[in-house]
Amino acid sequence: MSEYAKRTTIYTNIDSDDDTDAAAAQRHYRVVLCGSNAYDKKYYINPKFSGLPETVKEELRIICCLFTEEVGGVFTVNLTPGGEVVLESEADEDDLLYDDIGCGLLIRQVRDSKKELFDSLSIYFKVHFLHMDPSELLEEDALAPEEDREDAGRREERGDDYHKESTPEEIE
Repeated sequence: MSEYAKRTTIYTNIDSDDDTDAAAAQRHYRVVLCGSNAYDKKYYINPKFSGLPETVKEELRIICCLFTEEVGGVFTVNLTPGGEVVLESEADEDDLLYDDIGCGLLIRQVRDSKKELFDSLSIYFKVHFLHMDPSELLEEDALAPEEDREDAGRREERGDDYHKESTPEEIE
């Protein structure tokens, strides 16, 4: 594989402002889950993840292949040693057709639209490869909706009615 000059990386759960040694190590060392290469027209899934359901494997294949058809380059879905999902795109230095701007936008769109899938992959990796207790991981996920309720309360305090349901009396 040639040296890639253009690189866009989006971490789905890692705080990018965290510059500790542990965070830097997580950014550097990764396990490739799957990837697609626009230059060779090939898709790869790591055989260590053969235990994933076929529907998940198919969804990952679709995500990767559509990404490289749209943007070009090489797109990979990686996992850090901590179990966080990382979406990454790279392109050859002389690839003039690679869309840098579209790449960043599409990665964010994929990350947001497939959040549940990536959260599930993170839990799968933590349980099967890091041998973490699934009950603890599920308890952490159970806390997330509470945070969403707090965000909704803050929106109402600010007067953000975009997501607020209206009663028929309020409309008239």
